[in-house]
Amino acid sequence: MKAIIAKRVDSGTADTGEIRDLARAAGYTVAGEVTQTRTEDPALELGEGKVEELAATVHRTDADAVVFDNRLGPYQTFNLGQKLPEGVEVIDRFTLILDIFGQRAQTRKAQLQVELAELRYELPRAEAKASLAKRDERPGFMGLGEYDESREQDIKAQISRIKDELDKIERTEEQRRAQRRESGFDLVALAGYTNAGKSTLMRRLAEDLDVDENEDLHPDLDETAESEDRLFTTLGTTTRRMDMDRRDVLLTDTVGFISDLPHWLVESFKSTLDEVYQADLVLLVVDVSESVEAIREKLVTSHDTLYERNEAPIVTVLNKIDLVDDEELAEKREALSALAPNPIAVSGKEGIDVDRLRDRIDRELPDWERETLVMPMTDDTMSVVSWLHDHARVDDVTYGDGDVVVEFEARPTVVEQSRAKASDLSVPESA
Repeated sequence: MKAIIAKRVDSGTADTGEIRDLARAAGYTVAGEVTQTRTEDPALELGEGKVEELAATVHRTDADAVVFDNRLGPYQTFNLGQKLPEGVEVIDRFTLILDIFGQRAQTRKAQLQVELAELRYELPRAEAKASLAKRDERPGFMGLGEYDESREQDIKAQISRIKDELDKIERTEEQRRAQRRESGFDLVALAGYTNAGKSTLMRRLAEDLDVDENEDLHPDLDETAESEDRLFTTLGTTTRRMDMDRRDVLLTDTVGFISDLPHWLVESFKSTLDEVYQADLVLLVVDVSESVEAIREKLVTSHDTLYERNEAPIVTVLNKIDLVDDEELAEKREALSALAPNPIAVSGKEGIDVDRLRDRIDRELPDWERETLVMPMTDDTMSVVSWLHDHARVDDVTYGDGDVVVEFEARPTVVEQSRAKASDLSVPESA
């Protein structure tokens, strides 16, 4: 399928790099583009003359669709459809993103979130179709589709049903996170703009580790996270155990952020972002090979999303340092210091300084507590000692005549649990 890119900006020069990437990610071949610098035309987004140029470009290239890197209202979509050759689809930025999400959604949760976002997007258009129908302007074109009187109520009922099902999935995932913490795991989330290299970095941090050792306790752990140079490779979440010496850490790769997303789309994927919001540490990954202006814009977008509900410390990771020299890296560190005051620079692809990142993760995660437990020698004591070996770092175990002394370090929650388990041990009666 061929598409023409269209974009309007209030001032400056229109940058079509990202929307071209998005169009290609959705399966389109970009056959041309039309851009304009002016204030928005309420009826057509572009000026009338520019729309005529757009129609001529579509006709000349025999394109199937026009992809706008702007947010189109229902009436703008309707009006543009009337000006373009018959059968040409009018797609705005958010319709395109939903199309990509729909193609990439593999899990039930991801599919539900895509469906929810599509319905939220369609609802105002259904309302617009109702208004047009009342004026006898029944829109039978690719932009809005035919009018169905019952569609509004159907959409609202479907939205309610999907939200209920997503709530159930969310409760299950929250229970799973609680289980992991009780099992002694620290939770680290990878966040950042789409295509920043999060999945590649995840594979590097978790390499040489057999996830199957956790299979019974955490059956949802995926063995791999895809690493591809394309947008939205990761739509759902992938969790793997990290390769760490001192701690048990689970690392989750999440859906990439993208700028200028409307509230309804962010809200639809809220439960996916819970993996970030409820982590113990967030690694905010950016592509340091991009321009300072692009990195700054993406950091602001990411911070806006993270600081809404996130309480964990955030470490900015400047990824892909293999693509820049030392001088450029130093300049970008300085230029971005306000948004990323103490970043760590790595190359996930080449493995450069990944060990330094592991050390930083270890320092930033919640401090472990040292504890010494003195337990009576009973039939159940060995099971507590075994549990401590699984959930903490045991430094020493001393077996006396009538007691067992265990010295260890662990997360505060594990220390609390160990005390409870020790207090439940009954002292054996004297012979």
